[in-house]
Amino acid sequence: MEELIMSKKSIDFKEAIIMLAVMLIILGVGVIKFGLSPQTPVLVVIGLLVLWAKLRGSSWDDISDGIVSGVKNGIIPIFIFILIGALIGTWIAAGIIPSMMVAGFHMISVRWFIPSVFLVCALIGTSIGSAFTIISTIGIALFGMGQTLGMNPALVAGAIISGAIFGDKTSPLSDSTNLAAAIAEDDLFDHIKNLMWTTIPAFLISLILYAVIGNSGTNAGMGKINTTLNVLNSNFVISWWAILPIALLFICAIMKVPAIATLILNVTVTVGMIFIEKPNTPVKDIAGFIENGFVSKTGNASVDALLTRGGITSMMGTVSLIFLTLSLGGLLMKFDVIQTAMAPLAERLKTPGSVITATILSGIGVNIFVGEQYLSVILPGKAFKTTFNKRGLDNLALSRVLEDGGTVINYLIPWGVAGAFAANTLGVPTLSFLPFCFFSLLSPVLSIISGFTGIGLRKLPETKKASNDKVVTA
Repeated sequence: MEELIMSKKSIDFKEAIIMLAVMLIILGVGVIKFGLSPQTPVLVVIGLLVLWAKLRGSSWDDISDGIVSGVKNGIIPIFIFILIGALIGTWIAAGIIPSMMVAGFHMISVRWFIPSVFLVCALIGTSIGSAFTIISTIGIALFGMGQTLGMNPALVAGAIISGAIFGDKTSPLSDSTNLAAAIAEDDLFDHIKNLMWTTIPAFLISLILYAVIGNSGTNAGMGKINTTLNVLNSNFVISWWAILPIALLFICAIMKVPAIATLILNVTVTVGMIFIEKPNTPVKDIAGFIENGFVSKTGNASVDALLTRGGITSMMGTVSLIFLTLSLGGLLMKFDVIQTAMAPLAERLKTPGSVITATILSGIGVNIFVGEQYLSVILPGKAFKTTFNKRGLDNLALSRVLEDGGTVINYLIPWGVAGAFAANTLGVPTLSFLPFCFFSLLSPVLSIISGFTGIGLRKLPETKKASNDKVVTA
């Protein structure tokens, strides 16, 4: 214990900043310049951090404790990703995703396809409360439609992800939204209501941008659509009851069934549908859909490329990245690197605008350095809560900023858990769809503007502010 206390005291602001800067350079150069998968640069950073900790006299037990404490928080998300892999494989095999594509081609305007994608994902995402679920189910179907129409894959992916994030952010069923409210000690529904000051403008601006950029101005591509429809109808079971697993997601969300139970139930129902549609399907094939995903063999190269995906093995890259980033986060927290870098900044902030800007940048920084969505809410929330109150800002102002600068940004980080998941699921590199994730890009900007203009900024009543000042002074 004495050794750990001494090591913590020896960390100063300059040392923490240098460590973070070196980490950022390694991650940025590895992923952006050399085009490496995030796992290797993150592993190099972990090795560097372990070496640094040992040079400072930390024990192997301290290092192991940091890794374990970090990974422990990710066990449930890892299991969820494994189930999502199984869900994708079985949904394609049962004709659910192909049925959504067929229905979508008959319902969605080709000319306004991109804004339609954004709206659909936003509306359904608000009902379900899980961006990951939207991206990995409805998102795949919409992405396939976009590919058939000859749309820019990065633009389609950006619209899907933006809509899914909007839904996740505004839903009372969302884990990240509940976390932000809990960290700031807010009422959940007051928090969601207050989110609208930046969320609605970000939504409307994004919708306009998708309408302008995604307007094809023509109904070209109908021949390719008809070809795709014929291939889907000939090779998959396209039926009305494909809506059953989708409806099940809504029902479970309304009943607040946990994600793991929801996904297990959905995979089970989907497997049952496969046996009903094709009673002679070997059990070994079902296991193959779950473990290795579905392999499309329609003879149409475009359709086969779109619908050959899913399976537990497809998620192993994301799972390995989660394990590594959580390990990195655990070590950084164990040795107070991020906390030490943030603490002096919090004491120097004098205006609401500067407090909000610093909190936003801290959330972005945690996403960049750690790649973990929840920590981007927890660490800035704990570091700046007192500062918000001292500057006369209500806890609702803090919780909104934590969402605007934390949860929505993780999807833009190549080594971030959410960013890697979206890239792996849709098959589009994070840096490719990043410029088109308008909702994520706009949210922190609008939050900072709110901080400096005071528009929609919740402040403490004068009596409560005075009370807080007395406590701080004491």
